[in-house]
Amino acid sequence: MNLLEIIPVIDLRKGEVVHARLGQRAAYRPVRSSLCEGSAPAAVVEGLLGLYPFPTLYAADLDAIEGNGDNLASLTALRRRFPALALWVDAGFRDPDQCLGWLQRDLGDPVLGSETQSGLGSLARLAASPAAGRTVLSLDFADDRFLGPAELLQAALWPSRVIVMTLARVGSGAGPDLARLSRLSAGGFGRRLYAAGGVRDADDLRRLQEAGAAGVLIASALHDGRIGREDLERFAGRPARR
Repeated sequence: MNLLEIIPVIDLRKGEVVHARLGQRAAYRPVRSSLCEGSAPAAVVEGLLGLYPFPTLYAADLDAIEGNGDNLASLTALRRRFPALALWVDAGFRDPDQCLGWLQRDLGDPVLGSETQSGLGSLARLAASPAAGRTVLSLDFADDRFLGPAELLQAALWPSRVIVMTLARVGSGAGPDLARLSRLSAGGFGRRLYAAGGVRDADDLRRLQEAGAAGVLIASALHDGRIGREDLERFAGRPARR
């Protein structure tokens, strides 16, 4: 069975990492983690990398997504401090020009959240641009409601990496949305699908692996220790010795 690509998540607001829960952004509070002291982005990422040498980190710039400023300074500092760490960044990108401008900053791969899209225009233009191989699409759901234009659920223009984000399960401990992942995978034409929201423990990782997920985005279960280094080595692979 293929290994899972396990990607830790940080949600940034006003220069610190907050604990995402149920997609209720107004209620997010600074993260409390068993892996580090405080909620400063560098400390949180250092703690995550101390647990396991993750090759990729997902960062959501909540201020940019909500149109209330941005966390560009924090993301730039992370890029400089951890140059070998690949970043997937959702900064509320709404058009192709924003994505292309982001790539020129060399701060990571842009994530297009469906909730900030007005149609297929951005995906269509990016698919024909130099950013085609760098773009990640996030299909965002609130319970059974899709957040974004319905045509984005048609896989023809999907990039090679697609996140299936169930916001109502983020930080909930309710378990991953296996049914939705399976439905989208069936019509995904071989895209790599990444589950996000609700992962509790190693058993959930096994279920996602069996369901054919290419990877999974996780936060809470890493910070509270429900998923530890042995679990990560089992599902993501034992890191090579240096």
